[in-house]
Amino acid sequence: AFSGNTNADSVVYYKLQHSIKARFLRFVPLDWNPNGRIGMRIEVYGCTYRSEVVGFDGKSYLIYTINQKLMNALKDVISLKFKTMQSDGILLHREGKNGDHITLELTKGKLSLLINLGDTKTHPSHAQINITLGSLLDDQHWHSVLIEHFNNQVNFTVDKHTHHFHANGELGYLDLDYELSFGGIPVPGKSGTLSRRNFHGCFENIYYNEVNIIDLARRH
Repeated sequence: AFSGNTNADSVVYYKLQHSIKARFLRFVPLDWNPNGRIGMRIEVYGCTYRSEVVGFDGKSYLIYTINQKLMNALKDVISLKFKTMQSDGILLHREGKNGDHITLELTKGKLSLLINLGDTKTHPSHAQINITLGSLLDDQHWHSVLIEHFNNQVNFTVDKHTHHFHANGELGYLDLDYELSFGGIPVPGKSGTLSRRNFHGCFENIYYNEVNIIDLARRH
């Protein structure tokens, strides 16, 4: 609820803390100024929304070769939006030589973030981490995903619902390659625990550490 002015010509200004994207806005008056006449004037100011969209047909995938300079960053951040009518599919995958991998997979309409430390003998306590969020995500509506990996801390967010995970230092042992694939796994069978079904649907605004992946793909 927003309070308005109490006289004839002063302006009351509000800036939203969080950004929103909407086709329509509806304002519902809750109470009138008891000392003045009934009336309401509202102005809404927004900004241009940039949309980069790429489609996947269930057989394709997009590979991003990570700049080694970006690998030195202490924090990895991946964000994207997706929509699909398929209940299963790989959204992103990154793998290492020792079987370590991070995978984002849609399974029965739920989104799972799977982190696997390939060497179970060395790291038995957290050999595999599986975080599941959301449901009915195969409804052909846009859903937002944010993955933040900072040392041994992981923040996994789906549509503003966040799961915080702390792995007691185990995640620091992840040994991952420079390739990050979106929409599927380039070499089927490398990760035997996965459904290995490629994603069929659309991605919007894929970012890795503030790098616009779809824009890079369009510019080859």
